[in-house]
Amino acid sequence: MEAIVWSKDGCPDCVMAKRLLQAKGILFEERNISRNWRVESLQAMIPGVRSLPQVFIDDELVGGYKDLVKYLNK
Repeated sequence: MEAIVWSKDGCPDCVMAKRLLQAKGILFEERNISRNWRVESLQAMIPGVRSLPQVFIDDELVGGYKDLVKYLNK
């Protein structure tokens, strides 16, 4: 299982999503729009996106932190 986490600095849900993935032993790439990624790159993948984090697992959009919890618990 491979994951991508779109995040930004100062985002509590982003921190929780990354911690949850780490706790589950899931490797992930962080794409932080406050640092080395542009928000336009995220918007190209998810038009109209308005919140972070946005998590992809195996190239499938899972959504935000609450969506990630549901996804991992199914």
